Amino acid sequence: MNRKGTESIAEPIAQLQRELEEYRRMRPRRAKLPEPIWAAAAQLARAHGVYAVAQALRLDYMGLKKRLGEVEPRRPDKSKPVFVELIAPPLATCEEYLIEFESTRGGKMRIHWPVRVAPDWTALLRAWRGTQQ
Repeated sequence: MNRKGTESIAEPIAQLQRELEEYRRMRPRRAKLPEPIWAAAAQLARAHGVYAVAQALRLDYMGLKKRLGEVEPRRPDKSKPVFVELIAPPLATCEEYLIEFESTRGGKMRIHWPVRVAPDWTALLRAWRGTQQ
């Protein structure tokens, strides 16, 4: 396959490019690349740059960069609670209630309830979540 700009890339990259094209012809689309190909691409990226190698070989830039050990994979923050249940003592008496909700998108709601009877905060939460979508 004659690609535009093939003559401007370094010979080791062009050689791996030919091997990779042959591999891709023999495998189904989106097949996982074997580790030796990634290792060879990483070695070339150290010498010629991640962008140049990723572009010439049609590899995922961030995937190649991760294999060089320069980028740590991003992991979702698991410290945020998914659900919190609040249970008041059976004989609790309060003069007022303060209820605060915060969505993962940043929306906030604060309710100050100055009476002895607690509001149905689960219904309030459901109604508020309905407006957040």
